[in-house]
Amino acid sequence: MTGLSHLDSDGKARMVDVGGKAVTARSATASGRFVTTAEVIALVTADGLPKADVLATARIAGIQGAKKTSELIPLCHPIFLSSVNIDFTLEESSIVVTATAKTTGQTGVEMEALTAVAIAGLTLHDMVKAVDAAASMTDVRVVEKTGGKSDLRVEITPNTAIVLVSSTRSANGTQDDTTGPRIAAWLDERHYSTQTEIVADADIRTALAAAVAAHPAVIITTGGTGASPSDRTPEATAAVLDFELPGVAEAIRALGLTKTPTAALSRALAGVAGGTVVVNLPGSPGGVKDGLRVLDELLPHLVAQVAGRGAHD
Repeated sequence: MTGLSHLDSDGKARMVDVGGKAVTARSATASGRFVTTAEVIALVTADGLPKADVLATARIAGIQGAKKTSELIPLCHPIFLSSVNIDFTLEESSIVVTATAKTTGQTGVEMEALTAVAIAGLTLHDMVKAVDAAASMTDVRVVEKTGGKSDLRVEITPNTAIVLVSSTRSANGTQDDTTGPRIAAWLDERHYSTQTEIVADADIRTALAAAVAAHPAVIITTGGTGASPSDRTPEATAAVLDFELPGVAEAIRALGLTKTPTAALSRALAGVAGGTVVVNLPGSPGGVKDGLRVLDELLPHLVAQVAGRGAHD
């Protein structure tokens, strides 16, 4: 009827028979992003919330959730978990939750890793709701699994890049874009195969998510990093990043400040999304020039590190 493994030929839900599968060592890693406020992050760091040790409580809850996955999700197999590890990465206004579950058996542990992340996130919400009732848990997904019939690991296409120009006026044809071609030319000189796309400010979130899904080595955005109501590039970027590289963004801002005080208004981010290096640059030609000057020294080393090799391998 369908290709879904949990449906039989009549379309009825079933537990998949794994009796014939090989017993192998299996692991899965999942992640999610708990989006809150800078105030909450400061309180978590200082252990200043009313419910005390937030991260320790969320870690224990996530581990317990992983152990009870088969009770919570009807068609999951009860399995013996050899370990569950949960880590938290604190960012400016979010917490990245990462869980790795391991077993030796006949079925995978993706659901256990996902459940660990989800339950840890729900616990974070319960712990901080007195301060931020609007906090949310987003982007819960499997990022890696090994040991089964089909392993999952994001494969980045080397020497590929996508340039995203966030400009409503350029997208509707009322203004020529000069920043995108400059970035693309800079990447071409460094032997990247480059695609450039111009999108309206309101569409940057969707465009950036699609760009990350294409798994290029590098994504550079330009525009939408300021403080106007239409500037949404930093928010779109934060939604896809696995972790930030604040030093890169600060280096670009610092160079800009030597030229103009308005560089301090930039909210640009830099970081890594599923193995892709993502960097926001301002929308001005001068800001792009300064950003590329910083990246000229950093990008080769950064791309090499993210790929797990030395800069000169």
